[in-house]
Amino acid sequence: MEKKHKKLLVVLIIAAVLIAAVPFLALKGAEFGGSDDAGSAMAEQIHGEYEPWFTPVLESLIGGEIPGEIESLLFCVQTGIGVGIIAFFLGRLYERRKLGKDDAEL
Repeated sequence: MEKKHKKLLVVLIIAAVLIAAVPFLALKGAEFGGSDDAGSAMAEQIHGEYEPWFTPVLESLIGGEIPGEIESLLFCVQTGIGVGIIAFFLGRLYERRKLGKDDAEL
């Protein structure tokens, strides 16, 4: 690996660590909530009584609210699938570029 790439890699790793650590240090005691809850609370505050237009599909299928652990699990599975798809296509692009360089050297 070139020295220039190593420096860039180190800078990017430091930036990623700072992006992850700074909010936890700067926002001590902050409450993190979902946007759905915040949106419905704001609608109630502005308009008065708030009633959702529809219920989530899974909640109507199971007949109640989804437990928080299951909701987190579904979100993580969705994230994993998305990351897998993105990694697959980035790998394909990398291999295509690598194979193209090998052909140019011949």
